[in-house]
Amino acid sequence: MNEDKDVAACGKVTAVRGMNDMLPTDAVLWAHFERVARMVLRAYGYQQIATPIVEQTQLFTQGIGEVTDIVEKEMYSFEDRLNGEQLTLRPEGTAAVVRACIEHNLLYDGPKRLWYLGPMFRHERPQRGRYRQFHQLGVEALGFAGPDMDAEIILMCQRLLDDLGLIGGVRLEINCLGEAPERAAHRQDLIAYLEQHRHLLDAESTRRLYSNPLRVLDTKNPELQAIVIGAPKLIDYLSESSLRHFEGLQALLKANNVPFKINPRLVRGLDYYNLTVFEWITDKLGAQGTVIGGGRYDPLLARMGGKNAPACGWALGVERILALLTEEKLVPEDEGCDIYLVHHDASHAMVLAERLRQTGLDVILHCSVDGAIASFKSQMKKADASRAAYAVIMGADEIAGGTVELKSLRTPDGNAGKRGWQKTVAIADLVDVILDDITSAHD
Repeated sequence: MNEDKDVAACGKVTAVRGMNDMLPTDAVLWAHFERVARMVLRAYGYQQIATPIVEQTQLFTQGIGEVTDIVEKEMYSFEDRLNGEQLTLRPEGTAAVVRACIEHNLLYDGPKRLWYLGPMFRHERPQRGRYRQFHQLGVEALGFAGPDMDAEIILMCQRLLDDLGLIGGVRLEINCLGEAPERAAHRQDLIAYLEQHRHLLDAESTRRLYSNPLRVLDTKNPELQAIVIGAPKLIDYLSESSLRHFEGLQALLKANNVPFKINPRLVRGLDYYNLTVFEWITDKLGAQGTVIGGGRYDPLLARMGGKNAPACGWALGVERILALLTEEKLVPEDEGCDIYLVHHDASHAMVLAERLRQTGLDVILHCSVDGAIASFKSQMKKADASRAAYAVIMGADEIAGGTVELKSLRTPDGNAGKRGWQKTVAIADLVDVILDDITSAHD
């Protein structure tokens, strides 16, 4: 009795703010996205990789950069109580994939095309399209140095967006960050320029002035736009080699009819980028307009203790893509299952259901509620609501005669109640009758 009182006193437990449940009503859209994404990734020859959700904190401070927003204020980090290790819930996927490639020597036999899908964690203020637990689909192309690979991963983004029906609502922006010496020269002049306007900078830009001045150019503060526009442009500091790489990328995008805009203020928020950076942006999700972001990160493998190797990739915010699909009314309907099995004898019905599933058909077996099987009329209402293609009806007479009643509930395009035929079928012939009807309906 005391335990019951304690439970009641605790009240209802809810999810952590910014960490959301995926409900059955959401699963259709998630499955649709994953199905399309996997087809696109397979078309480009990418292989799946999965890394742990928890990594050593050093991986991200070393890989992402200690003066980035993620490391400074967004990571979920803690000390392992057993051994004192400093651990972090992964805030992004690239550093973890690079760690796995170095640890397992994946590049020993040549370059690799890899992809991942999974949850990431950042302690941010939750808002539409930005959550504390969110999911990313990402690709990493390791060992490829040329602009052709930069173009390939951008083309992959376009194909994915196009296959999802989103290409019209998203635009591509690109930039070139050059190499470290070029950024160092630009950084020196940029700091000197910003110091002249220091009295006009907001608190965030002032904080970044010496630690990460490039991010000042990415400010969303409208009062700072005039300062940003007048700032030294990194593209004016690029070497002949960096410009050649950037021009090669542009030529390949144009050859493949990929529209883009050069945005000299596009810098991305992580330290490991060099040369190409890009973002796919929408105006339909409010402030969270970037749905895909990526670029080249050639220095990262050597920085993390591996052999020097070029690399590039991108990451996509799954929740943002799903929000955009919903905004554009591109949510697919649940296709439903093949069969809803209506019965009054669970023993015989369950045997038949397993036999049908063994042939590859999907079957929902009506089960009892509170120990009682509902009437056939009630079960048929459930069958219609399930979006099943067929109802298989098994009553006492059918069991005695070794038959079932097979009723068609919808047309091949999913419209309920448009076909409506019903016939008696021998149990031994049931699978063949259903498969023949499916085949003829699609001819």
